[in-house]
Amino acid sequence: MSATLEAIQPLADRINALEESSTLAMTKKARELAAQGHAVISLSVGEPDFKTPAHICDAAKKAIDDGFHGYSPVAGYPDLRKAIADKLKRDNNINWKPENIVVSTGAKHSLANVISTLVNPGEEVIIFAPYWVSYSEMVKLAEGHTIVLEGAFDNDFKVTPEQFEAAITDRTKVVMFASPNNPTGSVYTEAELRAIGEVVARHENLYVLADEIYEYINFTDEGHFSIGSIPGIHDRVITVNGVAKGYAMTGWRVGYIGAAKWIADGVEKLQGQVTSGTNSIAQKATVAALNGPMEPTLAMTEAYKRRRDLVVGLLKDIPGFKVNTPTGAFYAFPDISAYYGTSDGTTTINDSDDFSTWLLETAYVATVAGSGFGAPNCLRISTAASDENLVEAVGRIKKAVATLK
Repeated sequence: MSATLEAIQPLADRINALEESSTLAMTKKARELAAQGHAVISLSVGEPDFKTPAHICDAAKKAIDDGFHGYSPVAGYPDLRKAIADKLKRDNNINWKPENIVVSTGAKHSLANVISTLVNPGEEVIIFAPYWVSYSEMVKLAEGHTIVLEGAFDNDFKVTPEQFEAAITDRTKVVMFASPNNPTGSVYTEAELRAIGEVVARHENLYVLADEIYEYINFTDEGHFSIGSIPGIHDRVITVNGVAKGYAMTGWRVGYIGAAKWIADGVEKLQGQVTSGTNSIAQKATVAALNGPMEPTLAMTEAYKRRRDLVVGLLKDIPGFKVNTPTGAFYAFPDISAYYGTSDGTTTINDSDDFSTWLLETAYVATVAGSGFGAPNCLRISTAASDENLVEAVGRIKKAVATLK
């Protein structure tokens, strides 16, 4: 497009201010190199490499045959909203009725809905970092102000209650975080979440946006704890979840919230003007997922744990890499800053963006720079890949960094 045409077709300021998703950008670059014939191993996208379980697919086929071809209710089909309410009570000790549930087109959509519904221009949203790349951009779209709190590497990247309380002002509206975490794989314990909950309880105008999309991919003995189950703050916690990760249903695009009815009503109002109801067939498949057997999910979690152990062990063998042991999700998040300022004779590595781009172009391994996650010293590596590809990829990384001086 010419400069003249660009001048008379300006994008809105809110779009110009947005950063491109770093995970999607790296995935795009990896696909371009693969299309050129390079043997790229992509460890950039956060997507299960398993197929959706058969009983869920069968439910979708039945829904087609049964004629669920029309528009769905904005907040979701009644049977799905009930299945979600039942799941939250069964698995999370969160007591919401179907009227407190809103189904959306993926957990990302649910998060964006809540932020747009709650946050006024200028209000503050505290984000625990490292954080998923889209959090800050969602706040930006709502014209809110992001306050980033960084969890220390030595504390498994987790923010402390003391850090949290010190950051709260009279403009703070929401605190948001994920546990298990993307990109670090860290899991907040029940004790840690209860301590955070005590801080929230002392600030009556503060709301919690809890992203629990990786709930079932948890390697701790304690298991998952939902901050929304704490009685004193129950009405001020919005729990976000979906079926993409735990049920290998990324392309089905179904997420949901459980929240106080006035919040759920606000989200439904917004969604009614923007997207309306989520895909009808995917909703029926999700009913089968939530009400069905958990064996496929548990088997996937066991595979992710084995891969976690494999990759962490291999990464610790790379000189200069600082590696913690993730307790959930399917990522490794090494600190690679020891290589900043080094060069292979052609390219100088100044930051994580340089490092990830260099790895892709020289070793043909796609990762994601930590800068987009609020952790500029780190690199996100997805372990949602075959053992063979993981071993080969880390081997390429080790060989590549040996050329940096």
